[in-house]
Amino acid sequence: MVVRLCTGGPMSIARLTSGAEVTRQAITKHLHVLADAGLVRGSRLGREQIWEIEPARLQVARRALDHIAEQWAEALGRLKAALER
Repeated sequence: MVVRLCTGGPMSIARLTSGAEVTRQAITKHLHVLADAGLVRGSRLGREQIWEIEPARLQVARRALDHIAEQWAEALGRLKAALER
């Protein structure tokens, strides 16, 4: 869903759920969670809710996740070295 928003630009729920294997209600719930985290935003356009990515917030989240991944890689490297000794 986020990938579709990243590549397809702002989309309505109808477009986001087209061809999805999950319900429209499930996708809506996920979008609201992402909106609460500041990663997407929804706005009304007539009767439709249009959703779009918040690119700056997504970059902040990406940097934080990259940092955590580096910490895990270092910890696993230390564990591997300790087990090999």
